[in-house]
Parts: sequence; structure tokens; C-alpha cells
Amino acid sequence: QAQLVESGGGSVQAGGSLRLSCADSTYPDTISTNSLGWFRQAPGKEREGVAALNAGGERPTYADSAKGRFTISKDNTKNTLYLQMNSLQPEDTAVYYCAARSLQWVTYPLRHSEYYYWGQGTQVTVSS
Repeated sequence: QAQLVESGGGSVQAGGSLRLSCADSTYPDTISTNSLGWFRQAPGKEREGVAALNAGGERPTYADSAKGRFTISKDNTKNTLYLQMNSLQPEDTAVYYCAARSLQWVTYPLRHSEYYYWGQGTQVTVSS
């Protein structure tokens, strides 16, 4: 099981940076034992995968829109997943969610149907 809570969202201007965090204060091994993902959903659009990481932490996967700008990482000792977002653009505006599934890896890391546990989301707004 997992209980995920995102934080770090906010409002920034285009070109700025944010670092999102996703922590589980209830189940201490969530981040170290689950495949993990970051997803986002803009108004009127479907939820899309942004970045994902297998349980071992050695296989990051990025959406084309995130490559070169976003970095997914985790700290098992803090039971926390991160998403560092640089060079943000207005089209990055969305609610960002973290997700987990208790497998070492998933077949389609950026597909939301692969994940069982979800946080409540954190809003990211990028203005031009």
C-alpha cells in the first residue's frame, strides 16, 4: 500500500524552475520498493505521463516534452520522490500527480493505467 502526498507546486514565470516532491509518511518503504511516476493533467486534457522511475532507480523514462528539462529522482532514506522542472513553459501548466505500483518495473512507465496508488496532486502554473 501507499499514501502519497505531493508538494512544491506553485506559480512561476516562463523559464523558471520548480521542484516537486512526493512523500509517503505512512508506509516507510513505498519509494524504495515501488515503480514510480509523475503525471500531469491540464484542464480539458487527458492525464499524461511526464517521467517515471523503476524501483531500483536506474531506469528513468521521460516524455518527449520533458526530456532535457525535467529530472526524476528519489531519496529512499527520506521516502520521497522528486521532479526537478527547469525551463518551464506555459504549456507545462497542469495539476501534477505522483503515482506508484509495487513492482520493480512496469511495462509502460508513462501509462497511467500501470499505477495503482496516486497522490492528490499539486498545481503548477507557468505564466508567459
